[in-house]
Amino acid sequence: MKKTGELSMVFTFHHLKVDFMGNEKRVLVPTDFMKLKQLIFDWQINMEKNNAWNAVFWCNHDQARVISRFGSDDKYHKESGKMLATLIHCLRGTPYIYQGEEIGMTNPHFKSIEQYRNVESLNHYQILQDKGMTKEQALMILDVHSRDNSRTPMQWDDSINAGFTTGTPWIQTADNYTEINVKNSLEDKDSILYYYQKLIQLRKNYDVIAYGDIKPLLCEDKRVFAYGRNYKGQKLIVICNFYPTTYEIE
Repeated sequence: MKKTGELSMVFTFHHLKVDFMGNEKRVLVPTDFMKLKQLIFDWQINMEKNNAWNAVFWCNHDQARVISRFGSDDKYHKESGKMLATLIHCLRGTPYIYQGEEIGMTNPHFKSIEQYRNVESLNHYQILQDKGMTKEQALMILDVHSRDNSRTPMQWDDSINAGFTTGTPWIQTADNYTEINVKNSLEDKDSILYYYQKLIQLRKNYDVIAYGDIKPLLCEDKRVFAYGRNYKGQKLIVICNFYPTTYEIE
């Protein structure tokens, strides 16, 4: 950490196991929202307490797409994409963006095991059946948790293979590439992409986001993730509703 000099950046994955059963991810269980809050706040508070610094992120090449995981694939795609971005980018630490996250790419929702490529996915498709699951049940688990979810080609436009290649990609694109792509995002001034740009600009404009302290708010609320930041007279309050209904708070 900063005090002792061994590390300049820490990555923790604890908050990305809140839809596991223990350490087992090949199950279908609801996201433990309260555990998500607790883990993120614990790391935020203790990193600050020890003058340390960490990465803040949702996505990487081993995780399912965050909109499919903690947000809304369909009805509230844009809203949940912006909400999840806000939560991460206003935290203490260095925010990371994984390819396609900034346009709201989703899990591809493959319908056949032949569409998967990751060796872990292929092996556990068989292991889950050996444990008594049907092919359909095994595919449902891959649909939620497979690493392949984040490894589909970047969706640049609505041309063949989402504009990623004119050849045959290693893994196929998600079917929604004709709607969710960079070209459409650049044409929509209210897009998730432009929202990410605004968040990055806010961090540059307001020191409270980069340097402020962190204070958890509404810790017992089971629907809202909220926190405050404070730095040299600048104050910021972030309030994120994780659920698809209007909610009033004090």
